[in-house]
Amino acid sequence: FEKAFQGGYAIGAFNINNMEIVQGVVAAAQAQNSAVILQVSKSALKYAHPKYLKAMVDAAVEETGLDIALHLDHGPDFETCKECIECGFTSVMFDGSHYDYEENVAKTKEVVEYAHARGVVVEAELGKLAGVEDDVKVDAANATYTDPDQAVDFVKRTGVDSLAIAIGTSHGAYKFKGEAKLDFDRLETITKKLEDAGFHNFPIVLHGASSVDQKCVAMCNQYGGKIDGAKGIPAEMLRKASSMAVCKINMDTDLRLAMTAAIRKAFGENPAAFDPRGYLGDARNMIQELVEDKIKNVIGSTDSMK
Repeated sequence: FEKAFQGGYAIGAFNINNMEIVQGVVAAAQAQNSAVILQVSKSALKYAHPKYLKAMVDAAVEETGLDIALHLDHGPDFETCKECIECGFTSVMFDGSHYDYEENVAKTKEVVEYAHARGVVVEAELGKLAGVEDDVKVDAANATYTDPDQAVDFVKRTGVDSLAIAIGTSHGAYKFKGEAKLDFDRLETITKKLEDAGFHNFPIVLHGASSVDQKCVAMCNQYGGKIDGAKGIPAEMLRKASSMAVCKINMDTDLRLAMTAAIRKAFGENPAAFDPRGYLGDARNMIQELVEDKIKNVIGSTDSMK
């Protein structure tokens, strides 16, 4: 994060659920000589199991030599964070954004103290993003932007290592009905207030930052899908955020769409196919292509391993 802040780029945090996604993301990072964060939601933990996920990431580190963080995304409670820390995750997020402020502070601090004692860093969230992703569901009426003064107080009192803020991104494939807008003034204010409070180069995180690649959406729909009106964060907005204090940008929906598009295309063009290595291999390749594009043209982390 320190290198990313100073270099004006972000590290991509890509959600993983199975081997092909791990391999596609890591192959892209290796091709671009980029550090990368592989992150796991509570639903992914249930689906793939922590030890399987940890072993796959260990294999990726051993094979590539890349800097790879294994991160818990949206940890709902202390026990889930504890389970991942004990399994060997290098980073966890505790998401207490649905609690009132004081409870969020208290619960986040508890996770921070446990994690720091074991050499693990902690991300937390302040403000509420709209949208749906796995177990995270917030309607637009209950979404709230992050208050800059509260952000400083929160970081001071919890000792958290990075902070996910709400400036207009949202979870899922349907992020905007009209024109996409991110509150860059709020991001700048939060950064300045943290700096003034003594938190030098403090890393900010953007959740719900998939661009919802229209090529993938079109391919899904061409081969029998029904994903109408999906719309994400424009790449130029994410690039601007990456050049500011945003050091970690989360992407999940884009990977899901790429994987689904490739598999639908494989079945659509060859209805007789039933070898998983074929269609899952296509999906892995498409994920690699997508992630390489994100690293080069969106978050700018190419050659961050230098």
